[in-house]
Amino acid sequence: MQIYLKLIWAYLKIGIFGFGGGYAMLSLVEKSVVEPGWISESMFTDIVAISQMTPGPIGINSATYIGYVAPGNVIPELSGPLWGILGSILATLAVTIPSFFLVLYCSHFIRRHHESGVIKSIFNGLRPVVVGLIASAAIMLMNTANFNPQNISWQLYTNIAICAIAFLLAYFPIKTGKKAIKVHPILIIILAGTAGYIIYG
Repeated sequence: MQIYLKLIWAYLKIGIFGFGGGYAMLSLVEKSVVEPGWISESMFTDIVAISQMTPGPIGINSATYIGYVAPGNVIPELSGPLWGILGSILATLAVTIPSFFLVLYCSHFIRRHHESGVIKSIFNGLRPVVVGLIASAAIMLMNTANFNPQNISWQLYTNIAICAIAFLLAYFPIKTGKKAIKVHPILIIILAGTAGYIIYG
């Protein structure tokens, strides 16, 4: 049962210190769940991908999934669905409850003191930190598990090409006559999944 206490403690810390949303907290999540050996790095990257495709915030989705698989990975006797559901509930509550109360208090405090120079200075300091955390998450995901899990050269170049094409489609609008159309992220996910199935299936 100690694994559940560790899950709660890990996700309480993530919920309290995970500034900037799901992407910004990814490095903190990885440090909390991959380094102790609860899940592998490869599984972590798969969880990030699944969390991106499913509805809801990436932080909560990943907490639910990791809470389900971690107890069984650490203690084989806890690999049943009921133990997994218990882990999901505990991890999800642990990551959301601190954020809920922090946002509740901070919104009330900021509304009262939004003209304060101290509050403005704090946010001026937090903004670049959040950008840095999101950038670190992007760099963290550029690993072997994502781009070359089987150590095959052509797969590495193919995955880099898929990543580059997805970035270009998401960032640059496609010009058709006088209009510029941005490709919807859901369509990019579907196209990338289809390309992966055709190439690797």
